[in-house]
Amino acid sequence: MGKIITIANQKGGVGKTTTAINLAACLAVLEYKTLLIDADPQGNATSGVGVDPRTIKGGLYECTIQQSNAKPYILKTDTPHLDVLPTNADLAGLEIELVNLNQREQMMKRVLQPLKDEYDFIIMDCCPSLGLIVINSLCAADSVLIPVQCEYFALEGMGQLLQTVKFVQTHLNTQLDIEGVLLTMFDGRLRLANQVVEEVKMHFQDMVFDTIIQRLTKLAEAPSFGKPSSCTMPQVKDLPII
Repeated sequence: MGKIITIANQKGGVGKTTTAINLAACLAVLEYKTLLIDADPQGNATSGVGVDPRTIKGGLYECTIQQSNAKPYILKTDTPHLDVLPTNADLAGLEIELVNLNQREQMMKRVLQPLKDEYDFIIMDCCPSLGLIVINSLCAADSVLIPVQCEYFALEGMGQLLQTVKFVQTHLNTQLDIEGVLLTMFDGRLRLANQVVEEVKMHFQDMVFDTIIQRLTKLAEAPSFGKPSSCTMPQVKDLPII
């Protein structure tokens, strides 16, 4: 039985997609059968692994709204052991179409649960919001990983996000755990970045991962090549498993 990890934060530009792509790729390098799910209408996770969202015949939107088998929409990537369930701009309409449906928060879970028997890890990249798509992603997940940028507004909105997670844990998905808080885009030369790290660790303590993601040019450039960053791959076999 595989594990579904949702990458979520309603603040944009904190590294959700970069985290999702490279975490999925690292797990694949470790020879875990891994599925990356793009739950953001922008389709950046889809293009980030080399699939053009404009060319796909269907993806997360179609299988969720039709409550159909997701397997026909899953694509192979150039990374061994890594598949992707893609998306395109059509997913933006899902928010509106779900509003009047019964058990609207569980629509994605029904489609994704069977995939847990096919994969060791399923990584979901979410859009920067707390709308129905993200709520569906949290309901389908076993845990949520929260990227936080090492800048001034890092803690802004974290309270609201954690309240949403708590609501889901209480009313919709009692099995949902918080995987942890991941600090991203860290530049050790900046006093502000170091202050943010201290502030986040003070507020969230054991929830914060020891690993801090540096601000790296290779990470920023990788999506333009449609590949995970090579800088995440060296020594990946020494990394602890989530």
